[in-house]
Amino acid sequence: MADLTTTFIGITSPNPFWLASAPPTDKEYNVRRAFEAGWGGVVWKTLGSEGPPVVNVNGPRYGVVHGADRRVLGLNNIELITDRDLYQNLEEIKRVKADYPDRAIIVSLMVPCEEDAWKAILPLVEDTGADGIELNFGCPHGMAERGMGSAVGQVPEYIEMVTKWCKQYYSKPVIVKLTPNITDIRAPAAAAMRGGADAVSLINTINSIISVDLDAMAPEPTIDGKGTHGGYCGPAVKPIAMNMVAEIARNPETASLPISGIGGITTWRDAAEFIALGCGNVQVCTAAMTYGFKVVQEMISGLSQWMDEKGHTSVDDFVRMAVPNVTDWQYLNLNYVAKASISQDDCISCGRCFAACEDTSHQAILMSDDRVFTVNDAECVACNLCVEVCPVENCITMVPQAAGTVDARTGEVVKEQHGDWTTHPNNPGAVAAE
Repeated sequence: MADLTTTFIGITSPNPFWLASAPPTDKEYNVRRAFEAGWGGVVWKTLGSEGPPVVNVNGPRYGVVHGADRRVLGLNNIELITDRDLYQNLEEIKRVKADYPDRAIIVSLMVPCEEDAWKAILPLVEDTGADGIELNFGCPHGMAERGMGSAVGQVPEYIEMVTKWCKQYYSKPVIVKLTPNITDIRAPAAAAMRGGADAVSLINTINSIISVDLDAMAPEPTIDGKGTHGGYCGPAVKPIAMNMVAEIARNPETASLPISGIGGITTWRDAAEFIALGCGNVQVCTAAMTYGFKVVQEMISGLSQWMDEKGHTSVDDFVRMAVPNVTDWQYLNLNYVAKASISQDDCISCGRCFAACEDTSHQAILMSDDRVFTVNDAECVACNLCVEVCPVENCITMVPQAAGTVDARTGEVVKEQHGDWTTHPNNPGAVAAE
């Protein structure tokens, strides 16, 4: 069977599934339950330095975007970093690490952007025996207004500076957690690398207002008639997270930088996709908050079974495997042609494909008087909208056209589909064929 043991920046855990820094990792009780359920590691909820106490709201902290079946698609939170005593947290971390030496424990940190503040807290964390630290440069609410969190993560010079301090005063691995609230994720990743970071983790939450209470006329969650922006996470942010991971993984300047993937990971398949795009492990939060800690057991069994089917004996076998196939638009093969095909055996005659194509696409689906739906190849541009709106899985598929056939839409002969695109004349980055 596949071995899910992973060694990420020198930190070994029994599987690649870590809990992200968040409410599920706020205290000893939770973390012990997580480890008993099977999680390979945790990033302890963000600790702050000594000073003015962190005070969280006593009203609602979460807002949710639900699917039609009440499934959680996205979650917004306005919770701050831990409001528990620093030294109590440190004692708990030390106890848990002693009892679970085979599990990864990373301590998330956020203190003022001052060298003395970092110099003071790092020895305290090192004394716990934790495996490393994660610098929270991503939190977009509450702490950012105090010059921390995403206020640091949006300034590459600050990232580099603080990372250097941490590498100077702390002997174990340093992970830099990046904010997605930035135009180009490659810049902060490169800054973390210049600062000596052992890895980056991403994405942190996205700045958001989840909804508006139209009776109170205030953003939700509403605290005594007022609301504020918060951090958005959950399945809805997965595509954004994967793009940012891929941008770092395929950028020559940061391609060698280890990545811990975060953002909407709910199933083993989500995790495998992040790993294929360059992540050495993954961190999970919303799925655990939605389904409980035992959701990891399905992730472990699913990933293990898939790896067996694919012949992968370790997670390292497919880390970055998809990265070479991520490219810019101008390098796509414009000679590739596919057409939609409707399975009449599976079609339920709902007409959704027809309505979508007729009204908003290319009028390529025909409907007979007795509601039989077929594809007009002459008009089909292979946009695959019909596939995505069809309620029956695999009822409509996209069929690649063999080289040499005539494209009914253009009248041109389909050229070779799967040749070496690096030498294709339509590729602006092509190299001359030898």
